[in-house]
Formats: sequence, structure tokens, C-alpha cells
Amino acid sequence: MFRHTDYMQFDVKPEKPDPVYAQKLQELLGGAYGEMTVTMQYLMQGWNCRIKGKYKDLIMDIATEEIGHVEMIATMIARLLESTPATDSTKNALGDPVVAAVMGGMDPQHAIIAGGAPTLSDSQGVPWNGRYVTASGNLLADFHANVTAEAQGRVQTARLWHMTDDPGVKAMLKFNLARDTYHQNMWLAAIEELQADGLEGVIAPNDLFDEEYEEHAETLWHLSDGPDSDKGRWVNAPLPDGRHTGKFLADPQPLGDMQSGPPPDPKLYVTYDGSLGEPRTPAMGTEKGLMGKLKDAVDPDKT
Repeated sequence: MFRHTDYMQFDVKPEKPDPVYAQKLQELLGGAYGEMTVTMQYLMQGWNCRIKGKYKDLIMDIATEEIGHVEMIATMIARLLESTPATDSTKNALGDPVVAAVMGGMDPQHAIIAGGAPTLSDSQGVPWNGRYVTASGNLLADFHANVTAEAQGRVQTARLWHMTDDPGVKAMLKFNLARDTYHQNMWLAAIEELQADGLEGVIAPNDLFDEEYEEHAETLWHLSDGPDSDKGRWVNAPLPDGRHTGKFLADPQPLGDMQSGPPPDPKLYVTYDGSLGEPRTPAMGTEKGLMGKLKDAVDPDKT
């Protein structure tokens, strides 16, 4: 159950309308690292959490707070669009600051689609996408993704803070910056707590160490021209998982065969000189299992 209050978490009071800045602020609403993304990311993580207690409760606390941040940004965009309705003719541009704003960079969809309100999209008008959300069910992997989301969101908020002189907008952004700071630290602390509780290892999932090729689990392959990649603690020192010690491979050599795809199916009309031999099976129109065998028996050529 969710309960809504009419009061926002923080004041949203721009000093004056600014439709051009409203378009920029859309990034914090519907961008890949915007408030809608972290809201749905944390909600899905919380709903999918299989253990009761502090971790699930923490996720749901922050998820619900982020709903409020969506509300704040959406309200700020609407107020930045105040007194800027659309007009039906560009001939009024000189006398109509709204049309001038549209012609100067305002997002027309604010007027045409949303009636002077925000849209669930980024600053370029690209609709928000659920594929931005990370919710794997592995808390360690998810919490690392949450740190990244908060860090990227804070970077964008900081950039937007420098793009406005409106004291009301800056006040809200300063609040958002502070919450992003705390949320980053909170997820980092939760990662440490997971490790202390023995629920996860440093590597997610903490499994199959005996199956993986261990020599490739601790070696940095030097594959760029930069000369200093061996200067960090990731080589010649124990790694964070406590199981491996970093090593440096100065002149790595390929371990695999020469790259090449298989011979192409003639029905795909791929340019081919025969050097790879004949294709083993046709790629088009094939099916596995009983149905495939039946179709092969009825129509072996599949013409």
C-alpha cells in the first residue's frame, strides 16, 4: 500500500517561468539516470527482495522517497512552464514570449502533448524506458548498480545547477544533491553490511570460484598504449575478495583461434568465397524438437 500526502518533500518554487530550462530538467525526470529510473529500480528491487528485515525495509524507504522526487521534478517543470501556453501561429512570436520560447528551444511537446506540463521523457523527448531499471534479485549486484545510478544522477544534477540562475530552482537542486550524496553513501554502507552479514561475497554471485579459470581471475592484460595501468593496487597486491592477488601481464598473447563466423546459409545470400567450407545446417526455417523433425520429414528442402 502507498499513501500520498499533498505536501512535497521539499519546496518547489521557481522565481519565474523558464520553458527552455524546463526542457533541460526533463533529464532528471525521465532520463536514464533520472528520478523515474531510480524510483522503479528501487521499487522492483524491494518487491523482489526475498528476505525480510533491514535490507528490504531500507530499499522500500528509499524507493518511496524517490516517488516524491519524481513529484518534485514534475511539479518544478510544470511551474517553469507557467504562463506559457501554445499559440496557433508563429506570426505572434514577437509579441508572444511563449512562441518565442518554442522557437528558441522550448520543447513543443510540453504544450502540444502535455498541455503545459512535463512528459515522461528525457531532455531530448525520448520516452522513459523500463530497460533503464536494474533489479536482478542479487542484492550485492543491485546495490552496486544503485551506487552508479545515484552517482550519475548527482553528476547531472550538479551540471543543471550551473545552468540556471533561478534561486528557487537552485534551492530544490541543492536538496536533491544532498539526498544523492546520502543515497550514494547509504548503498555503499549497505554493500559493506551485506559482506559483514555473510550474505554475499565481493563478487556476485559468490559461487563457481573452483570452476572458473583462476589464472584469468587475477591478471590485468596490458592492451592499451597507456604505460601506468600497473601502478594501482589492483596488481601486485591482494584483491578485495581476499581470494586473489592481482598480477600484470605486460605482453599478452591471444589464446583463441583466428576470428571467423561459420559458413553462411546460401538462402541468406551472404557474400562468400567458399573458404570456410559448406554450411553444416541451414539457418533459415529450422526448428528443434519433434516439430522440427516432422517438418523436415514433410518438406526436407523447406522450399
